[in-house]
Amino acid sequence: MEGAAPVREALERAAKAVSLRPAVGQGTAVTKVRLLPGLAAEAVEGPWRLTVGMTETYGGSSAAPNPGVYGRTALGSCLAIGYAMWAARLGVPLDALEVEIQADYDVRGELGVADEVRPGYLRMRYVVRIESPAPEADVLRLLDTAERYSSYLDDFANPVPLEREVHITASAR
Repeated sequence: MEGAAPVREALERAAKAVSLRPAVGQGTAVTKVRLLPGLAAEAVEGPWRLTVGMTETYGGSSAAPNPGVYGRTALGSCLAIGYAMWAARLGVPLDALEVEIQADYDVRGELGVADEVRPGYLRMRYVVRIESPAPEADVLRLLDTAERYSSYLDDFANPVPLEREVHITASAR
């Protein structure tokens, strides 16, 4: 993959900046999601707009990929991009990289028909395929380092404190 030097330089600058002033790297990301007809939703954050939807099997209109596709995409893309970032930082050349996310599920939990079945995934796996002229030990060090600092791998592997806040407004119907 080309362009490792500018990536390495940018990441080193960012690492130095947050080391000197941690507050520079702290904040709150906010994504707003609005329900649309047909069991669809629009997610907006800054200039980005994503449409999410459910299939006809669930009563939706199949307007867009379902939330699971985006969740698996978030994990896979975070890993792939993180591997590339750490490859640049560690000087490990990459010719090709692919991450495949596999998620086992049982919809009985999600549909509320079997309380003993969790509604989320039963198990997840990720398969990493890399082409590199680097020694295997360097590639494995790259993977281990990138995974150690992967935000979405951490979010998927460890519970994140989650709070609900509700605002109810009476409608005029």
